[in-house]
Amino acid sequence: MTQTEEVMQLYYEYVMPTYTKVPLVMVKGKGIKAYDIEGKEFLDFFPGWAVSGLGHCHPKVVKAIKEQVGKMIHVPNNYYNELQGKLAKKIIENSFDGKVFFCNSGAEAVEGAIKLARKVGYPSGKYEIITMEDSFHGRTLAAITATAQPKYQEGFAPLPGGFVYAKFNDLESVRSKITDKTAAIMLEPIQGEGGINVASEAFIAGLKKICGENKILLIFDEVQTGIARTGKMFCYQYYDVIPDIMTLAKSLGGGFPIGAMVAKREIADVLQPGTHASTFGGSPLACAAALAVFEAIEEGNLVEKAVRRGRYLHNRLSLLKKDFPFVKIVRGKGLMQAVELEIEGKQIVDKCVEKGLLINCTQKKVLRIMPPLVVKNADIDTAVAIIQEAMKGVTVEG
Repeated sequence: MTQTEEVMQLYYEYVMPTYTKVPLVMVKGKGIKAYDIEGKEFLDFFPGWAVSGLGHCHPKVVKAIKEQVGKMIHVPNNYYNELQGKLAKKIIENSFDGKVFFCNSGAEAVEGAIKLARKVGYPSGKYEIITMEDSFHGRTLAAITATAQPKYQEGFAPLPGGFVYAKFNDLESVRSKITDKTAAIMLEPIQGEGGINVASEAFIAGLKKICGENKILLIFDEVQTGIARTGKMFCYQYYDVIPDIMTLAKSLGGGFPIGAMVAKREIADVLQPGTHASTFGGSPLACAAALAVFEAIEEGNLVEKAVRRGRYLHNRLSLLKKDFPFVKIVRGKGLMQAVELEIEGKQIVDKCVEKGLLINCTQKKVLRIMPPLVVKNADIDTAVAIIQEAMKGVTVEG
């Protein structure tokens, strides 16, 4: 039995089978490289659903965690934690005037946003939240209900009430769902699990107008798009709009778990003591890691580099259309790119793994490619060459 098989056996016996797994046991990572227990090296162009936005074990993040772990690991939130205050200030300085609630994950951040929206709307009898078809907002009961994809909801009925679904990039669909009970509209500016579907400028401008006319909150779920991923620190900055609430997680901690909900100052204090909490939210370790992420992005000029590297990645991927008729379209912003196919993409992903490249497939036919912010053009060339080789070996039915 190999070392990989030994670890997999432990999973079969003792770990709940909640994930579809690739038969790899990852034990080490540095930058854009990841290594499995057998010693094989991989180019990681999808590091943990964008969690490792700076790549694996960025020196600044590692140093910050090492220094903090010897001082204080946990501070309960009924005391003050200086790093939490510093991180909240850093987030606000890079986004919009408001306040921050810290938690541990994207789903928690979304739950906080839902609760805040309902609390704001409560005096007026507003509680409904409009979300978009093909969205993804997390795995808790409220989050999967907000996620307008039935496959994530099956088997968990009855689901919480108060969620209504509209079509993404369709203003008339959104308008048709508004009632006097509508408290908020929530969307991802780029739908990640939905297939890297990018919100149009006209759609976001229309949502801003609708929300203003109807006194409805606008919530941007930036769990996947946030922290320089798209070529802006936050994706909403591409549009002439500031959300009332924004959710963050994934890349915020450089690999360490942390989530955050950011709310405009005029509504943030609606959540008073006793209305919401997160025991481990904003721990000293998580905040130290996140502060190091901001420092690394600023010192490395990684926001601007995400624009240039993203453009290069997009152009290199677009060349695949010339050689492979089943490549339908390439889309995305910055280092959040998708290759939509006419065929299912699993066989391409599997072949890439065999050749030492880690990517993802969502919605069965969309290759999702989201390398770390520290990626170089040479890395992109290598990755695209592997994808090209993988595509040469696919079987196309019919």
